[in-house]
Amino acid sequence: MGKSMAGHLMNAGYPVHVYTRTKAKAEDLLEKGANWADTPKEIAQNCDVIITMVGYPKDVEEVYLGAEGLVAHAKEGSYLIDMTTSSPQLAQKIERTAAERNIAALDAPVSGGDIGARDAKLSIMVGGSETAFNDMEPIFSKMGTNVVYQGKAGSGQHTKMCNQIAIASGMMGVCEAILYAEKAGLDPENVLKSIESGAAGSWNLSNLGPRILKGDFAPGFYVKHFIKDMNIALKSAEEMGLLTPGLQLAKKLYDELAEMGEEDSGTHALYKRLANQG
Repeated sequence: MGKSMAGHLMNAGYPVHVYTRTKAKAEDLLEKGANWADTPKEIAQNCDVIITMVGYPKDVEEVYLGAEGLVAHAKEGSYLIDMTTSSPQLAQKIERTAAERNIAALDAPVSGGDIGARDAKLSIMVGGSETAFNDMEPIFSKMGTNVVYQGKAGSGQHTKMCNQIAIASGMMGVCEAILYAEKAGLDPENVLKSIESGAAGSWNLSNLGPRILKGDFAPGFYVKHFIKDMNIALKSAEEMGLLTPGLQLAKKLYDELAEMGEEDSGTHALYKRLANQG
């Protein structure tokens, strides 16, 4: 996803510097004229706007708050934008720490997967200073079509948790509906045609339902990363005293799916776990 997003910024005329732990992943961008950096520190020292998308909250914390991290070495007056799905509490910590050096930090996770990133049609949910959001909106608009300011630091991540909670239960419904259609002897493709434009319609049903029927479980979004997101949502909900029984069930089923060796499959591979009823 990050590669597609960086590519859109390059196409819009922005000079782009890139760093990844595996340089080969950036070769396409480098061939198009992106500048390579050997460390996050080098990025921080040379860029006015720094955008990150990494794997897990522990990676975000290291990249931003480590001794060689972005906050310690970014230029005063610069902007830090974390587009990883991460902890709302960590986003707040980064924003506070960055502000001490006159650096604006925004949490701006996205939804739309590999398709949305490729087509520059991501939904981007942003938390932090509204002034910083307004300054960065032209950049966000090059990567997404639904860019919404959600409020103070951490609000972008909290909004992404709402998104993931809805996806978790929705994906269970899509997979169960397809399994029901198959068990009832229906043509699942025809069933999808009937229900995707009605009240049951959803992005998952329209985009991932056909892939399930084809047996295509390649990841637009990895099972292992979705489990990470659900863990964050469950922890945040617990801290707020909120019960989320649907999310708890989805997390259990996805954990079992990962135990089946499917952690690197797409989230719609949940179909395999639900089809495996002994």
